[in-house]
Amino acid sequence: MSYKPSKSLMLKLWKIFGGFAIGRWIVGKALCFTAPYFGTIKPKLIIVKPGHVELTIKKRWAVYNHLKSVHAIAMCNAAELSAGVCIDISLSDDFRWIPIGMTVQYLKIAKTDLRIICKIDKFDWQKAEDVMLPVDVYDKEHNKVFHADITMRISPKASQA
Repeated sequence: MSYKPSKSLMLKLWKIFGGFAIGRWIVGKALCFTAPYFGTIKPKLIIVKPGHVELTIKKRWAVYNHLKSVHAIAMCNAAELSAGVCIDISLSDDFRWIPIGMTVQYLKIAKTDLRIICKIDKFDWQKAEDVMLPVDVYDKEHNKVFHADITMRISPKASQA
């Protein structure tokens, strides 16, 4: 099977609207409408292209922990979102994906707004396999506060008769 670039709706919307602040907001709202739980962190998409997704989340009361810093699970949520968008727009339309595991490292207390980055060099998967996507989270001072390795299971889409 030869690699066919993704025809992801997310990528199409980003190409149309991503160049404008209101357009990025619309794409983010559409994403959170599709998967409502991600709306809890109010993500702001910054970069959306095959192999590279960046988003930000604000440090705000709704994502606080008992230390008044960004809660670990809010960072897990943001990491899964960035990895999910990254694989969705990078994977051939012949395949589907689902997260099957996440290993995380909490490196520093997250005391500021955060930037979440999922970047992969190779994404021309041509067979069903498990792949690991690394996600790093940085604070406003560019300190890495969190790292996740998210394992995605890739499988062929069912044939449509």
